[in-house]
Formats: sequence, C-alpha cells, structure tokens
Amino acid sequence: MTPIQVTRSDEYQIPRARLVEDLRNVRKISDERVLEAMMRIPRHLFVPEALVAQAYRDHALPIAAKQTISQPGIVARMTELLTLGGNSKVLEIGTGSGYQTALLASIASYVYSIERIPELARSAADLLHALGFKNIRMKCEDGTVGWAENAPFDAILVAAGGPEIPTPLISQLAVGGVLVIPVGDDQATQRLVRVRRTENAFDTEDCGPCSFVPLIGEHGWR
Repeated sequence: MTPIQVTRSDEYQIPRARLVEDLRNVRKISDERVLEAMMRIPRHLFVPEALVAQAYRDHALPIAAKQTISQPGIVARMTELLTLGGNSKVLEIGTGSGYQTALLASIASYVYSIERIPELARSAADLLHALGFKNIRMKCEDGTVGWAENAPFDAILVAAGGPEIPTPLISQLAVGGVLVIPVGDDQATQRLVRVRRTENAFDTEDCGPCSFVPLIGEHGWR
C-alpha cells in the first residue's frame, strides 16, 4: 500500500466499519486490500454537505454537475475486479468526486485520472491533495481517448457507461492488464465487463448488471 496519510480518527468510523462489514458479508467482497482502503477513506468528505448523513449507506448519491458518486458496493466490486498489486499503474476514466480515485491510489502504485467536467476536476484535485495523496496525476479532457503518453497501464477503470469499449483504452492496456467498464446500448443500464489482455487476445467476462452515468466523448456517447 502506498505510504500516504489519508484520514485521522473521526466521528464516522463506526458507520464506515459497518459499511465495510456489509461489503464483506453481503456483497462478498473478499479482497482485504479493498476493504482496508474503504475503511480508511472518509467517503463523507466526497459527498455534498447536505448528504453527509447518507455517506455510508450503500447507494449512489448526487454530486455537482448532475453526476453521481457511485454506491460503495459497486466501487468495491470494480476495484476488486482490477486485481491490483502494489506496483500497479492505473488509468481511471471519470474522476467524479475523487472517491474511487482515492481508493485506487491507496492500493496501487500510481493513478492517472481523467475528468471531462472542469468543476469536478478542480474539486476532486483539491480534496485529494488535502488528504495527502502524492501518487495521483489528473487532467481535464475527454477520457475516452485515454492517456497514451503514460501507457501501457496495468489496470483501467471506467466509471461511466458507454455503448462499447473505447478502442484507445484497449490499446493502452498492458499485456496481463485488466480493464473494467460498464457497457450497454441503453444509457441508463449496462453490464459490467472485465477485459484481460493476454499475449495474443483479449478475454472478456460479463460481471453482471449495473447502472452508471453516460460515458461522454469521442469513443462514447456523443
């Protein structure tokens, strides 16, 4: 785990612990690194002040710019599906609130995160910096084209649903790497897909239904 200070003791430790136990026992999240990271990251700091009381319930919440912070269960599931190691280099498409970014950066070596909405990019960058993260690099651009100059990536996580898997992201995945993305013809509902790159092919696995905001960009929804 990256040696960074994330949070001090706070009044939300008990509800956060209850959430983590639910993820372990109900959602069947078994990767202890993911559960430990979710215990450390103060999700209440990533939600609007009016919704802080709901921060540790397992559902999505609205944030600025008509976007959402995903429910903890799907955040944990997607992170677990990446099978991250301590030396992993990760590309995240859709920084949003920065919560998923913080989880990835608590497990992986380095995270490159792209957010297309300037308001969200600024607020997430400020909060992640305030929390002490030193292993995150961000930019505000079209995430569907990826970040070619820093490829290949050991893991790519897409936090929005597209009509298909963007070709640039596939090309930027390292051999042995994993990409997790919601895909579907309907902007409202998708299937969570995991793609693993081998020497000669891309192995695709359907990991069940999900619902994300639309993936907007050149290789997503227009």
